Order: sequence, then structure tokens, then C-alpha cells
Amino acid sequence: MRHSPQTMPAPIVQFENVRKTYRMGLVTVEALRGVTFEIQAGDYISIMGPSGCGKSTLLNLLGCLDRPTSGHYRLGGEDVSQMNDDALSAVRGARLGFVFQSYNLIQQLTVVENIEIPLYYQDRPEQQSRALARRMAARVGLEARLEHKPFELSGGQQQRVAIARALVNEPLVILADEPTGNLDSTSGTEVMRLFDELHEQGKTLILVTHDPGVGQRAHRTIRLRDGEIESDVRR
Repeated sequence: MRHSPQTMPAPIVQFENVRKTYRMGLVTVEALRGVTFEIQAGDYISIMGPSGCGKSTLLNLLGCLDRPTSGHYRLGGEDVSQMNDDALSAVRGARLGFVFQSYNLIQQLTVVENIEIPLYYQDRPEQQSRALARRMAARVGLEARLEHKPFELSGGQQQRVAIARALVNEPLVILADEPTGNLDSTSGTEVMRLFDELHEQGKTLILVTHDPGVGQRAHRTIRLRDGEIESDVRR
């Protein structure tokens, strides 16, 4: 009896011959030169490569902060390549979570208020948003720091707030840009251990980093050089 082949789930991210070109005066710069790859739900990926290889451009496109010059980017099966700014903003708020090197927290807000920020754009009841933000704070070990302001926290704690904020809208993908870049080795290890736990819980993680120690924790590494994929290796 012949069994039909198992159907693979649709990729959560699809880049298809994506190019990004910038004009700098009379000079045209090709930041990405026909990049193609797919990411499945639950993947844990590091994007690496030398300075100027296209990592930041790729991150901006993955995060719907910019549009490709040509090619297609599908996120959750929807082509977002040529969406207008309002549509891209809606996609970012609903489907993506961001963790930045500099934390990007609002200094006047408390921990729980910073975590709540993505929920402001989803018209959730205030009581529901606050309860969800508290749960996310507990998830990253900050339940005792809810009313603290960012300047009262260590760098590692601030990055945990940023991770909780990235998680609060249950995104399809979490994007992290040099997430340990401003941390000492101990805090950096703790933050990476948290990313490892999120992966074990089924989250899809994409980390842009120049740090080999951070990159090696991922289960797949995409290396860029001169705007092209030099290698794509799973471990």
C-alpha cells in the first residue's frame, strides 16, 4: 500500500530573489543581491557576516521596516513586499516582536508599562493588557520589578523587559539585533539562556549578531557576504 508523502508545513518566512538597492548621490549600492531562503515555524536562526555584508538591510526587510527593491517577501503566507507604510505598520504590530541592542525602552514608563506598549495598538481592554504584561514579566523573571523604571534596572534586566515586550503580542517571529551587544558576559549568557528557553517553547527566533558565541547557540546560521548568502548551515 502506497502512502502519500507527508505534507510539509508552509514556511513562516519566504524570501524569493530579494534585492535591495540604495541610491547614494550618483552611486548605486546593492545591499542585497537576490537573496532566497525559507524559515519554518520554530526555527532558531543566527544571521552573521562581516560589516557591510547586508545584515542590517536584511533585518530591516524581515522586520517590515523597509521594502525590497525587487523580489518577494512572504510572512505567514502573505506577500508584504510592496505594502504601503500603514499596512507594514499593522503587520509589525501584529506579527513581529523586536529586541534591540540598545533596549529601546521608554525611560518614563515602568517595566509593566513598557511591556504593554505593543498592546496599545490592538484595542485590548486596559485590564486585559495589564494582566498579560504582568504574565510576560513573570515569564522573563521580572515579576518583582513591575513598578521599576528602566534606569533602576541592570542592562540584563532591561533586555529582559525588551524580550517580554517582544513576546506580549504573541508574534509569528522574534527578531533580535545584537541582543547581547551592550551586556557583560554574565548578563549576556543569561539573556541567551532565555532565548534558548523560548526556542524550546516553540518560538521562531532570528538573531543578527557578529558574536560567534551567540551565533553558535542557534540551530541554523545564515552567513552573508557582499549582499549574498555565502552559506546556510543547520546544526
